[in-house]
Amino acid sequence: MNFDLQSTEFWDPEATRKELVRVFDVCHGCRVCYTLCPSFVKLFEVTDDAAGIFGNVESLGEKQINDTVDLCYQCKICDPICPYTPPHALDMDVPRTFIRYNLVRKKQEGVTFADRIFGNTDLVGRLSSYAAPIVNWANRNPLLRGVLETYLGVHRDRLLPTFYSETFEKWYRRRSRRAAPGQKKGEDKVVLFYTCTVNYNEPVIGKAAVEVFEKNGVECFVPPQQCCGLPFIDNGMLDQARKKMKSNVAVLSQAVRQGYKIVVPSASCSYMLKHDYPSYVTTDDAKLVAENTYDLSEYLVKLHEEGKLNLDFSQKIGKIRYHQPCHLMAQEIGFKAQELMQLIPGTEVDRLQCCSGHDGAWSVKKEYFEESMKVGKPLFNFMKADEEACCVTDCPLSALQIEQGAGKKAIHPIVVLAQAYGLEVGNG
Repeated sequence: MNFDLQSTEFWDPEATRKELVRVFDVCHGCRVCYTLCPSFVKLFEVTDDAAGIFGNVESLGEKQINDTVDLCYQCKICDPICPYTPPHALDMDVPRTFIRYNLVRKKQEGVTFADRIFGNTDLVGRLSSYAAPIVNWANRNPLLRGVLETYLGVHRDRLLPTFYSETFEKWYRRRSRRAAPGQKKGEDKVVLFYTCTVNYNEPVIGKAAVEVFEKNGVECFVPPQQCCGLPFIDNGMLDQARKKMKSNVAVLSQAVRQGYKIVVPSASCSYMLKHDYPSYVTTDDAKLVAENTYDLSEYLVKLHEEGKLNLDFSQKIGKIRYHQPCHLMAQEIGFKAQELMQLIPGTEVDRLQCCSGHDGAWSVKKEYFEESMKVGKPLFNFMKADEEACCVTDCPLSALQIEQGAGKKAIHPIVVLAQAYGLEVGNG
């Protein structure tokens, strides 16, 4: 497929539709992904009934196409499953085809106020952290949630993230023992790309990561950074997304050249840096960032394989119910978090590899909230099956979905590791 953002063909509506129809036609004849997500269910529904002729994809109307694309929440798990991804001659990439279609559509129609709010997580997070107690109260007030639903389209029943006055960034800057680039030459060194969700909503994950790195003698550097850009892409704002990406690439590539590896605690953001940055920022620096980025558990397992991970665990964890989110499945790196947690003596890990149904702003919207809960139902049942087990997921948004659907708070694998070390890490 053509994903050259600089080409005129990429932005041509007719060429975009032609490519989308080609993809629909191949998918219609394959159906490997029939029950994978609501988007594929809708795709086969409309292609089966296209103009009353089975598989007549050329006749699909704009509404049928839009309904299908809008149900895609970019989980990416169709990509490794698809038999037609490169180097196949059919050159299929369904998620990127849908992204292209949405970018072209937004360029024609314009973005909404809600799109701008959903996309600018840094702005929303920064403002919300300044008034965290008020924002958290408002997000749980039924009357105000009704107003939010009316004017922003946020479903009144959607559990929203908690904001903290002391973000992870503020906490880190106040620490007296922080590393700087260029120090401790020859030792393992990481840049923590902490992500906006960890910064504003789950600072405990960032704190646990820093403490675990220190426990293992790994220098941890936290430079200035911005959102990875994914929320802007999801909401059709390419220019704003690329601006953030270029800023991150400039900072991260410099650190890589100084011997640092980039470590990311959120699967969606690590996927973005690894797989999408070179497509949106077509420079050698972006490739350098992609080649040196690790999921947090992936990096710690690598450390263990090199015989460098501290295995002096002082606390028992017991039974764990672990959810591997979609964007880790799509990275095809195996089950690194499970491997990591199984290093803790006496730990029993049961794993479910599935979609939680949250997927960023998609499940927040009133038209998709109920659908998202249907998608997440198998995960909710899995987490509720053992009341004594600790619920764990690598995705902070999946944790929120689990809390909503199963009534149990899920924690990140790095928090499990910190607890096993006996480290005192809290949200306070």
